[in-house]
Amino acid sequence: MFGKNKKLKAKPLEYWEESSYLLALTDDSGKFPSPNDIAERLAAVEGVNVCSAEFNKEHGVFDVVLSYGGGEHRFIFGPHPYSIPDFVIATLQGFGEDDINKLKRTGFAMDIVTEFGKEVKKDFHLQLKIAAAIMPDAVGYLDESQERVFHPRWVALAAKSEVVPPPSSLFTVQCVSSGDCVWLHTHGLCRCGLTEIEILDSDREHMNGHYKLISAFATYMIDYEGGFDLGKSIGYVGMLKNGMPVVVCCRQWTEALKEYKDLKLGGAEDRQDGHNTLTAPIFIVSPREEDGGDIVKVTKFDHLWDDDPVYFFTTAETKRMKDLAQERIEYAKKAAKNAQNHVLVKVGVPSDTEDHAPEYVWFELVDFVGDSFRAKLTHEPYNVSAMHEGDECTFMTGDITDWAIYTKNGVVTPNEVYQLEK
Repeated sequence: MFGKNKKLKAKPLEYWEESSYLLALTDDSGKFPSPNDIAERLAAVEGVNVCSAEFNKEHGVFDVVLSYGGGEHRFIFGPHPYSIPDFVIATLQGFGEDDINKLKRTGFAMDIVTEFGKEVKKDFHLQLKIAAAIMPDAVGYLDESQERVFHPRWVALAAKSEVVPPPSSLFTVQCVSSGDCVWLHTHGLCRCGLTEIEILDSDREHMNGHYKLISAFATYMIDYEGGFDLGKSIGYVGMLKNGMPVVVCCRQWTEALKEYKDLKLGGAEDRQDGHNTLTAPIFIVSPREEDGGDIVKVTKFDHLWDDDPVYFFTTAETKRMKDLAQERIEYAKKAAKNAQNHVLVKVGVPSDTEDHAPEYVWFELVDFVGDSFRAKLTHEPYNVSAMHEGDECTFMTGDITDWAIYTKNGVVTPNEVYQLEK
């Protein structure tokens, strides 16, 4: 299906794609720690030992090698004037009006730069720990590699946590539109040793379904233990309601563009100043006989993406989610005492399969009773014949694998509990 297009050539990776660039933002350069302060604050991070530290006067940066988790990590710290771009301000989520005003007054930033190894979630976790340690009073932390600002309370909680951040914290999906045409693409995956991914020729009617698909595939790539190989690897990421498996692959943009005619967005002319390094539109490995088992455009199944597909979690991600839900269970317990809130909890229930593998289902919490809780099943399970929607059950609190608090201001999950801390 795919052939080479000699007229298109990928460019080398940009600096923010080769390394992970995190900027601690402040409105006062006097808050920058000195090199000695940085070394002391690094040494205070649990598990961190400073191996070497050198201040480069010519470039004004502090170059540090430290040991953590059985390996060595190099970090570069560099303070400089900085104003946060308006387009970044426009994409902020989870920030109140006061928080946004503080960000708008930003005039300086401390670069906190490192290169990720193979365990990217652990490496990102370390970067957050270090950012919180050396710049605890930052008004925000701009992840330049994915063009996202993290709230300082989110970073503080992540730094204290024993659980690594979710894969979704390592990338963003941006949607560029012109009229009805939409182009979705990621930022942040290249620094993870992966390729950025895209969906071309989307539209406003189907962009939400496409957004969920590209997010699921990006998460799969991060958690894929075998090492994702562009052009060869495929991802079985979910299943449609009609039983069709969602199997995804991607092709480098220089090859993929020749399969699209008259693109309004994402064509070669839109890649003069960006999206021209390592980035790849995604395709579906079709199981249909009429497609001959070939790979086809995502848009060929547009009539199915919005029908609530089921996307899978890896075993590692399921465990990570449970660990975080348990670590922060007190937030759910406290929220449940407020009658204006509704709390949902997810539990793995033994299924009817031969090995009784757990099916993860959602319940609406009734109340916590000591180390247990009562809850009502919110939906009909797929493969648990003994349970039905509306059934009230009792479980141990330790059985909870995830939870969500529905407040008057929105939904709060274990990853967003910083929104409950004023």
